[in-house]
Amino acid sequence: MSRKYFGTDGVRGLVGQAPITPEFVMRLGYAAGEVLVKHARQRGSGLKGAEHPAVLIGKDTRVSGYMLEASLEAGFSAAGVDVVLTGPLPTPGVAYLTRALRLQAGIVISASHNPFQDNGIKFFSAEGAKLPDGVEAEIEAGLERPMQCKESSRLGKARRVDDAAGRYIEFCKSTFPHQLDLRGVKIVIDCAHGAAYHIAPHVFHELGADVEAIGVEPDGFNINDALGATKPAALREAVCETGADLGIALDGDGDRVVMADAAGTLYDGDQLLYVIARERAGNGGLAGVAGTLMTNLALEQGLAKLGVAFARADVGDRYVLDMMQAKGWQLGGENSGHIICLDKHTTGDGIVSALQVLAAMRVRGATLAALCRDLKLFPQVLVNVRVERGFDWRKQPRVVRAKEKAEKALGGSGRVLLRPSGTEPVLRVMVEGKDARKVRRLADDIAAAVEGARRGG
Repeated sequence: MSRKYFGTDGVRGLVGQAPITPEFVMRLGYAAGEVLVKHARQRGSGLKGAEHPAVLIGKDTRVSGYMLEASLEAGFSAAGVDVVLTGPLPTPGVAYLTRALRLQAGIVISASHNPFQDNGIKFFSAEGAKLPDGVEAEIEAGLERPMQCKESSRLGKARRVDDAAGRYIEFCKSTFPHQLDLRGVKIVIDCAHGAAYHIAPHVFHELGADVEAIGVEPDGFNINDALGATKPAALREAVCETGADLGIALDGDGDRVVMADAAGTLYDGDQLLYVIARERAGNGGLAGVAGTLMTNLALEQGLAKLGVAFARADVGDRYVLDMMQAKGWQLGGENSGHIICLDKHTTGDGIVSALQVLAAMRVRGATLAALCRDLKLFPQVLVNVRVERGFDWRKQPRVVRAKEKAEKALGGSGRVLLRPSGTEPVLRVMVEGKDARKVRRLADDIAAAVEGARRGG
């Protein structure tokens, strides 16, 4: 599908610039509301006991969330759709509550791991999964038509759900084996001053852990600021300073996770996915694992040794989920820390994923280092080169030659991947191989070629 507004993770951008403006977001709410009303009519009715279709709107802790929440609410109301507001809630929490409350859709106002100046809108279906491409296409088509307003008797209403956080906390705890607990474990939780600040510490504390929380004082501007899953140095430092057994870092909207052990060693999504897969394979309950084009080659090889099938999807958790559903698999994820356990949740969830890793550690009585001992990650370098929208590296002979040269230098013992970002105007250059210095040099060479091509040099 050719997308004008929707990227791989909804509509995202710099606040105050198109498309993240109050006027556009109101029209987005209206267009989405029109689609939901149409679908409700096609099914013959709206919500049971309700006069209108209804949606759930959650957000992270960015200051712009207030403005965008009001704009979405106005748009949906004008379309005749009721709105249920949660306030700050992790993205997977919105997915869960949308399903639990039997609502038509869930909407998250968040730019995930990006700084506070950015924001975005992403949608979940009634089943708690990302919207199908076809529905997004309908919404985009609606954005090309003038916004109108239903007559007063057909306008949507809005209300707040006061126990959203408590409901989601209980859900997260339910994904941890009931016969296990976390007593005697000291854990540092880094919430990145994001949507999980009032959720994650309670989940792990109520399961018995001694919790030291950082990144739990959001002020609207400090989300992801030198904290969280994309900046784990703070987690490593806090684990070592407090003598904790483990560290868990989430991102601003709580759907990705990285972890650290007592020595301060960091573990990314590939390593955590391996720990979960290894435990499930040992129990005979794992047919295959879905990764992405960015998944480290070591994970693919490690799963093969466990007798577990592996397949690569395009980068983006929605594509990982599509592959999992197509193959009937229950586990998949990305090295960024998006991990999907379909037997636990309908979408990636940083808290739930961390709990699955902790469950494996408790069952085996082993540390993260011990569980990952057989997985030796290949050195992998990722360089982001800013380019104009629509830049096609395949049409740039200089870039093509640099890529071919790198592949020849790796001699079949590594990988080269160039791909445009789905959320930023950058080309991502990834090189993976056995020799870290060679990998870095080759990645820099390709990046320089991209930069030269972009400038016309």
